[in-house]
Amino acid sequence: MHSPLPPSRRDLVRAGSLGVLGLGLSSLLDSPAVASAPPKRAKSVILLFMWGGPSHLDTWDLKPDAPGEVRGEFKPIPTVVPGLQISEHFPRLSRQTDKLAVIRSMAHTDVAHLSSVHHLMTGRLAPRPNSDADPPSRNDTPHVGSMLDKLRPLPPGVPGFVSLPWVCSHPAAPGGVAPGQHAGWLGAGFDPFLVSGDPNAPGFRLAGLGDGGVRMDDRSRLLHTLDRNVPDLGYSSAQEKAFRLLTQQRVQAAFDLEGESPQTRDRYGRTTHGQCCLMARRLVEAGVRLVCVNWPNDGRTFWDTHGDNFRSLKTRLMPPADAGFSALLDDLSDRGLLDETLVVWAGEFGRAPKITAASAGREHWARCYSAVLAGGGVRGGRVYGASDKIGAEPAEKPVSPADLTATVYHALGVDPQQSVTDRLGRPLAMTDGEPLRELFG
Repeated sequence: MHSPLPPSRRDLVRAGSLGVLGLGLSSLLDSPAVASAPPKRAKSVILLFMWGGPSHLDTWDLKPDAPGEVRGEFKPIPTVVPGLQISEHFPRLSRQTDKLAVIRSMAHTDVAHLSSVHHLMTGRLAPRPNSDADPPSRNDTPHVGSMLDKLRPLPPGVPGFVSLPWVCSHPAAPGGVAPGQHAGWLGAGFDPFLVSGDPNAPGFRLAGLGDGGVRMDDRSRLLHTLDRNVPDLGYSSAQEKAFRLLTQQRVQAAFDLEGESPQTRDRYGRTTHGQCCLMARRLVEAGVRLVCVNWPNDGRTFWDTHGDNFRSLKTRLMPPADAGFSALLDDLSDRGLLDETLVVWAGEFGRAPKITAASAGREHWARCYSAVLAGGGVRGGRVYGASDKIGAEPAEKPVSPADLTATVYHALGVDPQQSVTDRLGRPLAMTDGEPLRELFG
């Protein structure tokens, strides 16, 4: 028997004081009571990584007045925040924008998939930027989840950093696996706990849970993938952490989606991504510090829509992203977890303003794109920064991937400007970015 969800706060707020008092969202956010409220601190982070590079022009930053070869096929729709419009293929998220801070001025100069992932996930440039040839290395800067695991260790048996449902790789990239997804120079003891496989598959179970023994297949596969060309640093420590994790009943239960009602699972969408979003909520409830939900290996092109951009977005990409993200926001809010959980939706870059006529696709574009934050003390119902009239360059407040990573640290109360000593005793900066403090409070 499933316990019922608590009553939704969203509808109560919308039907309550805002409507009665006639206050707009901006009036509420700018009121002295809100301005003087103490800042909230996140306890955990869910990173929804849209591997491949989503088109900002077709999702969060449409340009309906631009020429046809720029604006494309999709139309903007109004949202619950007056003046804020997003794509017609994000209908559920259009009802959640009061929770969202949409950044429309993300920008950098790296159009290679692999090295740009390192920049986003670590807050530091890859050892060789603009390269799809370099796989992960123990010289890489640690993933933000690994760094948090080092700086804010959790009790034994609770993983600090979980990644699912796979380690992002690209079949066309010589380097294969994208760097920046593991602990780098911190050593394998701070690598993520990998949940591989499809949680939407019937009978999905994490290897080793509840079968009378602990199998390390997924963990050893991750370490083998990331460390095959470098010395293994801290593998015994990683093994010990994984064994402890798999003997903790609370953490075990978080991986078991059979504990959710069919109705809840349906709201997230019966897709790999949707069920990964649901598992992420269960994991932060169990105390995990950071959960990285990578867009799944769909055997196709992920969000890398060089061809057939519009059909791919409206059929196989945006519907599951819309369902998973919106259900996650609702669920966290209903359970009183949104204020203490920072949710980040981002890719490694965006797509080109001009559509490639021959393929109906958009090419890589890093000079301007969008990312979205919610919860964890972030003020919703707003847009940060702006792009120019065709979405090619930031028009104001440019934000780098390192700035986004610094903002994650800041939300958790961690100073992103501090240095951490690597295994050779060298003090190295955590990130090259500055947090977006305007988003909070």
